[in-house]
Amino acid sequence: MTKALVLMSGGLDSILAAEVLLDQGIEVEAVTFVTPFFDSVNAEKAAEMLGIPVHIIDITEPHMKMLKHPKHGYGRFMNPCIDCHAMMIRKAGELMKELGADFIATGEVLGERPKSQNRQALGIVEQESGMEGYVLRPLSAKLLDETIPERQGLVDRSKLLDIRGRSRKPQMALAKKFGVHEYPSPAGGCILTDPMFSIRLRTLYKVEGRPTVNKVNLMKIGRVFLSSEGAIIVVSRNEEENKRLAQLAEPGDLIFEAEEYAGPLTILLKNSYTERSVFEAAALTARYGKAKSLDEVDVTSVEFGTSEKRLIHVQHPAEAVHVNPPKDGELARVAGA
Repeated sequence: MTKALVLMSGGLDSILAAEVLLDQGIEVEAVTFVTPFFDSVNAEKAAEMLGIPVHIIDITEPHMKMLKHPKHGYGRFMNPCIDCHAMMIRKAGELMKELGADFIATGEVLGERPKSQNRQALGIVEQESGMEGYVLRPLSAKLLDETIPERQGLVDRSKLLDIRGRSRKPQMALAKKFGVHEYPSPAGGCILTDPMFSIRLRTLYKVEGRPTVNKVNLMKIGRVFLSSEGAIIVVSRNEEENKRLAQLAEPGDLIFEAEEYAGPLTILLKNSYTERSVFEAAALTARYGKAKSLDEVDVTSVEFGTSEKRLIHVQHPAEAVHVNPPKDGELARVAGA
């Protein structure tokens, strides 16, 4: 029996790719990938709905390394889609051989995404992955070159599709045919396509070089600033974020909170900061807390993993530092009063 391994994001396109193959009587298993930028939740739900097994592969380490200098560049923001897809298909190819599957399938649609789903990009992905001829795109197959499983008669090409472009109408009609009623919005679940997060992440890579997963996750929460010296400061916005920041702190990070007043937890990321950045982090802690209107606030600073506290006096928190509005593609930067 023919077996296919489908890259499953859990979005409508990947669900339909699996449905088209299942409709031909092909055995289908799903594979999905996790990093700090996307998870497997939707893929697991989709696989359960389809009644197929799902394999979850964590590619955090190679993905974060690739993200700093992707060979084929970024999309509109910090999304290295071509390099990312090639990595996924390469990993899927390894699993395909382990499972004894005959080919890989994806939900890609020709022309749906201008940078990563044009004809040239799809070809680059196959070449870079080492899986040339074994990647079937069921939704656009009739518009693309015949694959090896089609030539071998493992897949009936006449029952594949010729969907092209960004309109979702053909997919929605196909979903109705297959009885697929629930699926995520087409916006996608990769946070690397988010403009604000991309700015934060780009800054983190510039400052930290090779950030840890914890540092990447810090960029998803709170208010993020650059000190006047270029150090990264993260200020929480509520009690839940206070807890998250405390969980994500690492040795060398400085943690700030106002003495005796409700307010944010602040983290100054470990790097080459000086006393100026320390004061600015303390001032922001006071400024965004309940005591911002007081004449003076005491803020404690402690290095994560130690118990020795330092007391920093911040006079007139609302005016102690200024925050310059962010320039295009940059974080807001703290400036002295």
